[in-house]
Amino acid sequence: MNRARKTAISPTRDEDYTEWYQQVIRAADLAETSAVRGCMVIKPWGYSLWENIQRVLDGMFKATGHQNAYFPLFIPLSFMQKEAEHVEGFAKECAVVTHHRLEAGPDGRLVPSGELTEPLVVRPTSETIIGATFAKWVQSYRDLPLLINQWANVVRWEMRPRIFLRTAEFLWQEGHTVHATAEDAQQETARMLGVYADFAERYMAIPVIKGEKTLSERFPGAVSTYSIEAMMQDRKALQAGTSHFLGQNFARSSEIRFSDPSGQDAYAWTTSWGVSTRLIGGLIMTHSDDNGLILPPKLAPRHVVILPLLRKNTNRAAILAYCESLAQELRALRYKGNPPDSLSEDETRIPFDDDQPLQVELDVRDASGGEKVWSWIKKGVPIRLEIGQRELEGNTVFVGRRDRQQSERVSQSRAEFVATVSAQLDDIQHGLFDRARRFCDQHTQRIDSKADLYDFFTPKNRDKPEIHAGFALSHWNGQPDVEETIKNDLNVTIRCIPLDAPEEEGSCVLSGQASKRRVVFAKSY
Repeated sequence: MNRARKTAISPTRDEDYTEWYQQVIRAADLAETSAVRGCMVIKPWGYSLWENIQRVLDGMFKATGHQNAYFPLFIPLSFMQKEAEHVEGFAKECAVVTHHRLEAGPDGRLVPSGELTEPLVVRPTSETIIGATFAKWVQSYRDLPLLINQWANVVRWEMRPRIFLRTAEFLWQEGHTVHATAEDAQQETARMLGVYADFAERYMAIPVIKGEKTLSERFPGAVSTYSIEAMMQDRKALQAGTSHFLGQNFARSSEIRFSDPSGQDAYAWTTSWGVSTRLIGGLIMTHSDDNGLILPPKLAPRHVVILPLLRKNTNRAAILAYCESLAQELRALRYKGNPPDSLSEDETRIPFDDDQPLQVELDVRDASGGEKVWSWIKKGVPIRLEIGQRELEGNTVFVGRRDRQQSERVSQSRAEFVATVSAQLDDIQHGLFDRARRFCDQHTQRIDSKADLYDFFTPKNRDKPEIHAGFALSHWNGQPDVEETIKNDLNVTIRCIPLDAPEEEGSCVLSGQASKRRVVFAKSY
């Protein structure tokens, strides 16, 4: 009789994926819910992960000529009303400030007082407030292109919050650029989508599909929206980043005009693009297992953790000294990481050098060896080194890798480990990407009939749906009513129209009408 393998996380992914996700976050000490409904507290380990995401992306933005700035958190209501589609798209999610002070009421309780002349919307996104500023900054074609990024928080009222995936307040970056021509703005839109895809695959080890959104999924007020879509381990899609070509819509509503080389007055062309702390949720759901978080080395807050095993009848002082000297030796190294051979070259790839010191943690807590080991397994550190009396005497290290089972630990000489640690980290990074890509490929199907599409997206157990479906590559006739029917029937949307999808004559999977290319259908977050 086979016993079920005990796991650190309960329930497992197969038993209850939604609860498994919450338990991984708790076990890894990434974040927790706050006293404010719908908001989260990002704890130090989780925020360190966000800082690494921020550090790399910020370097990539600056390598492409962008500069950072900061704009107000509060947006006058009149600004939101200038762009009709934009305000309609965000109206139900906006938090609004109507008063500017508190006073004690008759019963002694604080009540709002000092009604504002004009209500202020708490930033859901910044196109309108930044547009008003750009209208002052841009006067001539010589001022263009204007390439600005902002790291900030935003508020979008969320009725069904889920940590990192959907919260009322979250952290993000939003890029906003101004151009003299439509062609330049479209190139910027494509370039930044490429930056996001490059970051997702090279740093997060998450394979993505680049594509254009349909009209129903388009950013409010945009001419066109592009996204990167990733498959999570429950086979749902996660929109991991977006890039928008705004045409002249926001330039007209904000009066962003410039004098062209001939002296003629012209409206500018603008873009916006962004990613958020939702990336952390995507990282968790792509790589983690039933023992907790698994982190790609390029973004891990610590690359190596050293665990002194101080049992009875051991030379505690000598073991600690050995661990300390090993930590110093490792900290003197630098880790850059190389892209996996399986990652194809892309003309949008940014030559960004992310060389960084090897991040090493020496865990000297007063806790048992097993407790220490499992706490770092759950936190997802790529490499663990267990050091006891045997390692001290043999000048060795006992190596555990987070991408392998605890039973697969091996002994290495100290010199060999120091010489190969970067290569081992690369092997983990590349292995995570390759495993995620195999998973995505395995659960992506070309589907050409309505019956097969509906069967693919219908769980066998309707009362407690099992993990099912994936990505369906199917023909679509371009009609919104087809998209709406599938959404209502199956809770499935068109995630994107892949940019690399070749033209292919076919029939719409629902209507049977002519279609020239396949799109990606999926359930999503």
